[in-house]
Amino acid sequence: MTEYTVTPFQNEPFTDFSRPENKQAMEAALLKVKAELGRDYPLRIGSEKVMTEQKIVSVNPGNVDQVIGHVSKATQDLAEKAMNAALNTFETWKKTTAVDRACYLFRAAKLMRERKHEFSALMVYEAGKNWAEADADTAEAIDFMEYYGREMIRLSETHTHRPLTKLPGEENRLTYIPLGVGIVIPPWNFPLAICVGITAAAVVSGNTVLLKPASVTPVIAHKFVELMEEVGLPDGVINFIPGSGAEVGDYLTSHPKTRFISFTGSKEIGLRINRLAAQTNEGQIWMKRVIAEMGGKDGIVVDETADLEEAAKAIVASAFGFQGQKCSAGSRVIAVASVYDRIVQLVKEHTEKLTVGLPELNYPLGPVSDQQAYDKILAYIEIGKTEGRLLVGGGKAQGNGYYIEPTVFTDVDGRARIMQEEIFGPVLAIGKAKDYKEAIALYNDTEFGLTGSYFSQDEARIAYALEEMHCGNMYVNRKCTGALVGVHPFGGFNMSGTDSKAGGHDYLLLYTQAKLTSRKL
Repeated sequence: MTEYTVTPFQNEPFTDFSRPENKQAMEAALLKVKAELGRDYPLRIGSEKVMTEQKIVSVNPGNVDQVIGHVSKATQDLAEKAMNAALNTFETWKKTTAVDRACYLFRAAKLMRERKHEFSALMVYEAGKNWAEADADTAEAIDFMEYYGREMIRLSETHTHRPLTKLPGEENRLTYIPLGVGIVIPPWNFPLAICVGITAAAVVSGNTVLLKPASVTPVIAHKFVELMEEVGLPDGVINFIPGSGAEVGDYLTSHPKTRFISFTGSKEIGLRINRLAAQTNEGQIWMKRVIAEMGGKDGIVVDETADLEEAAKAIVASAFGFQGQKCSAGSRVIAVASVYDRIVQLVKEHTEKLTVGLPELNYPLGPVSDQQAYDKILAYIEIGKTEGRLLVGGGKAQGNGYYIEPTVFTDVDGRARIMQEEIFGPVLAIGKAKDYKEAIALYNDTEFGLTGSYFSQDEARIAYALEEMHCGNMYVNRKCTGALVGVHPFGGFNMSGTDSKAGGHDYLLLYTQAKLTSRKL
């Protein structure tokens, strides 16, 4: 057994880039990573590194002339080969002790911490994140490995620390065993943190995986796979197979040997995965488990007792952090009528201070992810011009990339499309309510239920909001983004997914099954 000492979990601190030494370190990392752009990257299937003729071309969304990398693209035949590699490795990996599995994560977290700025710099180029957003993404990836390693050890010791009820003459034990081979499909908006989180949770639980990263950000996913190879993770535990969702994703979701699918992305794709996974195919002897986080239409409610300046700052941070491309982004505001005009004015003032530009130069706002997102968001802005009063922004921003102005609409009806549909971009809709109860009712009038915030100084109203606002992550007097691993377990209700509570004590239960053993003495 691996020798280990586990200290209590602590979140990885964020980097203070106002300190000259941190700024210089990040600039050096950006130069180092920039010199390595444009490389070719293979698939990883078992012990093999496979270069394919077809490639996914990853492009810098902030400078579309810059290629981040050419990533080999899997076919169905290669996906089948990867499935067989994962099945074979599962037979040995599932017998590896929980401590040994956790120690792979601890070693990887240590190395990532030492190279933190390199991982962040790659996201600056590939995902269009500014320095702080990229740094927070890397810190969260480190947190997931540290946290889930500890959680797996805790689960493995449950029979000792939380024994079953004693029955004379019997020895009874509950253990948590892995499921099998899983398909891991992370999103592009947290291309390191969520990729690491859902992959680490699966493998530390004893499963093997087929990792199909988002086509927008495959290079940062490959960098993580390389890291796990460097710490000695056995071949076949993580198989790296970027490819088409329609060709490879659907094939593996429907595969009879697939035991679970862990997905983060849009509602539409999540529902498609759920439908495909629900169909049993020849040779399948289980119901597939789907772990899905599918986005939101998150909102902030402000009543007349609130600190309006703090509320406005939180609204702008929630709406426009990483260009509004977070499933937790606060894209709706419902303010009580008596403070509505003041909130609108404060939001306008704070939004107008934001500047848009190249992430490499650390502008507050950068580009959106790709051409498809760019076109979709601009189309929603045009819809917004027919549904509300344009307050700020409303169009393209300058730059050789997918830049859009931070845009705010006011006087928007609760049933308007820009109040109901997930835009996933820098677009905020503000509406009015007669009182706090109507404001909360308007907040709840959505098919989603991921994050929400309530700003108030009235304890009775806060208690009402805590009970009535229907979302998985409910915040009071703070922004609705920025969940921390172990502090704010993350997942939502309704069409926001399976409320899987990533970074929480019950998350690894989704990747395991409980086995009761009973022996007569």
